[in-house]
Amino acid sequence: MFSALRCSQCLKTFRPVAVVRGSTGSTRTCPSCISSSSETSRPVRATADLSGETQDVIRSLKYRNQRRVVSDLADRLVNSILADPDAPSFDVVTWAPTSMVRQRQRGYDQSELLAKAVADRLRLRCRRLLYRDRSAPQTGRNRQERLNGPMFRARPLRRPCRVLVIDDVVTTGSTLRAAAHALDLAGASEVCLLAVAATPRERSTNSRVA
Repeated sequence: MFSALRCSQCLKTFRPVAVVRGSTGSTRTCPSCISSSSETSRPVRATADLSGETQDVIRSLKYRNQRRVVSDLADRLVNSILADPDAPSFDVVTWAPTSMVRQRQRGYDQSELLAKAVADRLRLRCRRLLYRDRSAPQTGRNRQERLNGPMFRARPLRRPCRVLVIDDVVTTGSTLRAAAHALDLAGASEVCLLAVAATPRERSTNSRVA
C-alpha cells in the first residue's frame, strides 16, 4: 500500500523510505530536505557585530519605530556588496519575514523595509518570495531553540534566478539558512544571505557576500 507523508520542512508530500542509520533527517523529512540539512557550510554574511552604535540603531528600528534609520542601514548593506569583487550579479532581492506577531506589534517588517531600500539602491526588483509559518518569534529564545529555526515556504520561481536575502540580525544563522533552503526548493539558482549585524560569536570572519 502506498503511504505518503507531508515533509515537516518544505510541506511537500513524499513517499517515506527507510531511514539510514546515522542519518540527520527523520521519518517526517523528505529526502531533499535531509540532503539540504547536511549542508551547514552555506555562508551567512553580516556587515558588523551586533554591538555599540550598530546595536542601538537596529534596536531603534525594531522597538522604537525609528524607520528613518533604514536608509543608513541599507547603505551599509549595499556598500558591503559593492566592496566585494566576488559578489554575484543578483536578479531579485527578498527578505526573511519576521513573525506575524512581531509585524502586528510593530506595524511593519523591518527586514522588508531594508530589502526594499537595498533593491532600490541596486536598481533591482524586490519581491516577497518567502512566507513564514506561525512559529514563535526568535527574539528571546535560547541558542538551542534558535538552532531549530523557523520554517519557510517560498513562492515557486518561473525561472532560475540569483536571490539576495536580507535580514537585520543573524544569531545562529538558522533563520536565513531555512529561508535559503525554501528558495532552493522553489528553483533559485543561487541564494546569498546578508544581514546588517551578527552576534559576535556567529559573525563570519569577513563581510563578503559569497
